[in-house]
Amino acid sequence: MPREQASDPAETFGEREARRRSDAIRIARVVCITGVVYVHAWTGLDGHSLELARGTPQEILRWVLMEAFGRSAVPLLGLISGWLVAGSGRTREWRSHIARKARTILLPMVLWNLIAIAFVSGAAMLLGLAAPVPQSLGWVLQEVLIISHPPDINVQMPFLRDLFLCMVLAPLLVRMPTWSLALLALGAGACHVLGLGPPVILRASILMFFTLGIVARRAGLAERVPAWPLLPVVLPFAVLMPLHLYTAVGDVRPFDDASTAALDLAVRVAASLAVWRLAWAVAGSRAAPVLHRIEPYMFFYFCAHLVLLWLFGPMIGQLTGKLGSPLYPLYLLAQPFLILAAVVGIAQGLMRVAPRAAKVLSGGRLTRGAPGRTG
Repeated sequence: MPREQASDPAETFGEREARRRSDAIRIARVVCITGVVYVHAWTGLDGHSLELARGTPQEILRWVLMEAFGRSAVPLLGLISGWLVAGSGRTREWRSHIARKARTILLPMVLWNLIAIAFVSGAAMLLGLAAPVPQSLGWVLQEVLIISHPPDINVQMPFLRDLFLCMVLAPLLVRMPTWSLALLALGAGACHVLGLGPPVILRASILMFFTLGIVARRAGLAERVPAWPLLPVVLPFAVLMPLHLYTAVGDVRPFDDASTAALDLAVRVAASLAVWRLAWAVAGSRAAPVLHRIEPYMFFYFCAHLVLLWLFGPMIGQLTGKLGSPLYPLYLLAQPFLILAAVVGIAQGLMRVAPRAAKVLSGGRLTRGAPGRTG
């Protein structure tokens, strides 16, 4: 039975819409964070070898998965974060707001970076894993705190680093008029195109989408976009994605760096709208309950997936081969689901033996008493 038919008959239309919106947010998180794994998927090749593989069928498949499932991840997660803080009265209380975000974003980032050094660099030094190892105290501090550039191991963590900076600004942003937020978003988008931002903010596009999330809350876009027909919402991404793919893997570079970055930003906007529209549709489907049960693990999944790929990617790769081997496409497609199975098992075990650690490492989302609920 579809979810709408199973709803409480006493619910008002507004309550049903709010529940559907909450469900869509949870589903969007699952889709986006799962898609991140394709961006970081194990290939078994170094950068030079990947460049030589450019244009091969398997490399094109990898880029298609990255474009189709990974391109929307950062922008839509940033939009959702901005949308949520705009609707929270607690955001205006700067001290408690920052303390809460330090506990649920900054602290897990630091701990997961320490875990990455311990396990990944430890395996490199003791077992010969091809992975970065500590070179100096400065390197360790950069890996843990992400001071001025992305880390070598947990390359996904700049999102949390920049998201925390956005959260620091959030009490000010939610007080700003909409026109000034729009100007800020445009400025951040221009910084993305021009390659500006580091070392203050590593990815200016995150500030852009976070700010747009606040604007979207005020404009009611979360409810208005799902009312649009599906095809017009998805079509811009369907048109722009192949063009961006061509600029990424084609032999010819048709645009300069700034134009390529502008195209990248346009694709990200189109992708976030398309995924949000699809998430809203899925929220009313039979798949929704399964995705809801998975969603509380997604923060843990986001933080842990590269550690698991560093450690176990090569082991499974010995069975399937590297990119270019006959069985590699099956391994590529399966990687997000293999990581998910490992994360759920690890997280559930941690909730049993060290529930406080599980809560901290999941940003407060996993607790022993309610493993299927967000924190």
